[in-house]
Amino acid sequence: MADLARAAAALRITGDDLVPADVTAALGCEPTRSWAKGDMLTSFRTTRTAGFGMWTLQAEETEPADVDAQITAILSRLTPDEMIWTELCARYDVNLFCGWFMERGNEGVSIEPETMSALGARGILLDIDLYSGDDDAPSD
Repeated sequence: MADLARAAAALRITGDDLVPADVTAALGCEPTRSWAKGDMLTSFRTTRTAGFGMWTLQAEETEPADVDAQITAILSRLTPDEMIWTELCARYDVNLFCGWFMERGNEGVSIEPETMSALGARGILLDIDLYSGDDDAPSD
């Protein structure tokens, strides 16, 4: 099995009553991006009203994928205080979103037990989107 070609990862915290400054203060880190419900958001020359609040912290993409390093990079910037994480998870939806990109079929990735434990101790859901590569390409 070949290594996974590329990975993107971001911690996402969402909720109707999310106040980004409160999450920033609780976690001790500025987000990559954030907004409150009702804020005006513009992307690709389109403006819309945010239907929910969001606080997100992205890791650098890795190529080939290094999911452990991405998760470590995110969590190392945030408080390890499990009580804060318990409160955040009780109030908001909290997940670590991973986009895993394959160049061809039968690529894979492993996640270390310490990494899974770090997510579990904080109550963070691992949310994975898989993006298929070219199934017609020859495999290694």
